[in-house]
Amino acid sequence: MTDAALTRIAEALERLSPPPSRAPDFALADAFVWHVAPDRLSPVPRVNRVALDLLVGVDRSRDTLLANTVQFARGFPANNALLWGARGMGKSSLVKAVHAAVVAQGHALKIVEVQREDLPSIGRLLGLLRASEHRFVLFCDDLSFSHDDQHYKSLKAVLDGGIEGRPDNVVFYATSNRRHLMPRDMIENERSSAINPSEASEEKVSLSDRFGLWLGFHPCSQDEYLTMIRGYCDAHGVQISDEDMHAEAIEWQATRGGRSGRVAWQYFTDLAGRRGIAL
Repeated sequence: MTDAALTRIAEALERLSPPPSRAPDFALADAFVWHVAPDRLSPVPRVNRVALDLLVGVDRSRDTLLANTVQFARGFPANNALLWGARGMGKSSLVKAVHAAVVAQGHALKIVEVQREDLPSIGRLLGLLRASEHRFVLFCDDLSFSHDDQHYKSLKAVLDGGIEGRPDNVVFYATSNRRHLMPRDMIENERSSAINPSEASEEKVSLSDRFGLWLGFHPCSQDEYLTMIRGYCDAHGVQISDEDMHAEAIEWQATRGGRSGRVAWQYFTDLAGRRGIAL
């Protein structure tokens, strides 16, 4: 076999089995996104988030998550957190806002976003982060699992860490519309059809029990909804009377079939656009 042929074979093998990924320069940014195929951490120069003081109606969850995150950033033990509940009530916004607030306090804390479908690669990511001197919040938005989804087994590597244990410099925050991360009918079906109903669903139901913090988010009242919008207006210099804003905002929520923090922001975005104000 010629040297050229051996070279081609070696190059083909390298493509099939790429070399282990290297950690980036974490000084480049405070936020990163984890990608696979190939594995890499991409820095995010500007995170899409709102200020912590603009999040209305989540005071208890805000204070609890902020305290947990500051504790972790200072080098002390902290809990993984599951933010669950009503759609559009600021779960993911709170995670990003808390991270910004902790960084503003002078802590060198990094946040790494992980997509749910990339959870099987989480062990490789932990291997990269374990060797770093920085501290990391792994963040998975809109986490849930369907009937035939086995990704929840990969999540245990983050929550329990396997034989190595979760790295001391990593904590995991997730948001979900479901408290137990699984569809209710999936849990009930497994209980009803199993020889031992309690054992059949225990593994999946107990997944959420591995989060030390459960922070619930509930639909907002109309007063809270209007307070959110007023806060956005004041923060961005949008001038509108309370009477006009209330009338427009209530009509806007009626067309959306409900109110939430997301609906409040959508109305404000429309208002700012009509007033010619850039966000």
